[in-house]
Amino acid sequence: MLAGVELGGTKVFVLRARGRTILDREMIPTTTPVETLGRAVEVLKSWDVEAPFAAMGIGSFGPVRLDPHAPDFGIMLPTPKPGWAGADIFGTLTAPFDCPAEIDTDVNGAALAELRWGAGAQEPVPSDSLCYITIGTGVGGGFAFNGRTLHGAMHPEIGHIRVPRAAGDSFAGNCPFHGDCIEGLVSGPALAKRFGVPGHEIDPDDPRWDDVASDIAHLVSTILLGTAARQVLIGGGVGMGRPGLLDQVRKKVVAQLGGYLPHVDDRSIGRIVAAPLLGDQAGPLGAVALAMDALESKGSVAPLTAEKR
Repeated sequence: MLAGVELGGTKVFVLRARGRTILDREMIPTTTPVETLGRAVEVLKSWDVEAPFAAMGIGSFGPVRLDPHAPDFGIMLPTPKPGWAGADIFGTLTAPFDCPAEIDTDVNGAALAELRWGAGAQEPVPSDSLCYITIGTGVGGGFAFNGRTLHGAMHPEIGHIRVPRAAGDSFAGNCPFHGDCIEGLVSGPALAKRFGVPGHEIDPDDPRWDDVASDIAHLVSTILLGTAARQVLIGGGVGMGRPGLLDQVRKKVVAQLGGYLPHVDDRSIGRIVAAPLLGDQAGPLGAVALAMDALESKGSVAPLTAEKR
């Protein structure tokens, strides 16, 4: 029996699964760390009494410290989410349970699930590497390469990459840190500011969508060139909620690359730049995949838990 927690900026999914089959899930609104994590722990405790967990996986919004040897491992770093900076995500969720656990970003977890069970696992040629981008309230990106997620000094923060701007596009951007980084250009709040109306009221035929597609395409081209990922999946409310946007992005990626990557052309781009096959289940299944990894690597890493700090 596996436990999973997908901690998002607006809601949390608490899961228990047997293998990759999710048996139960509870949704909790994301409020304060004490209330949110406390409620998650209570749900997990009620399940653990019935059938003890063999392992736990946590996929969290970031930025969060992922180095298991760092004194602030599993703790939320400075974040725009009010009240969450310094919250001990890993320690709070794992302390009551005697099982191995693993924490990663929610988008890294989603990338891992897509690599193993989703778009990356499709025949005839399964992927060994992909990037999962979510475009919604913010822009986040996770990477799964050769069966594992990617992080080093930190985890990837592709939402704050700057991209070349489309000719004539003078939108200043919406990011409080960087202005016109990709999150400041194409996230939900950025689009509302760019178009001057709430997201659901934006005219799908507005010609400024061409600039948005250009921005996203430049991000995708940067990822393909910089990481050699075989696939880039685009999800989230903006990514999956705009009919035709993905096709616009694909055409612009091919044009921007100009034939430099021989495997990227009009015939292959539909598989290379795609929607997540698991849809909105990529995040929850990502937490399950992390729990599986924790069980597999049991005893190989001894992170500093709340008690050891």
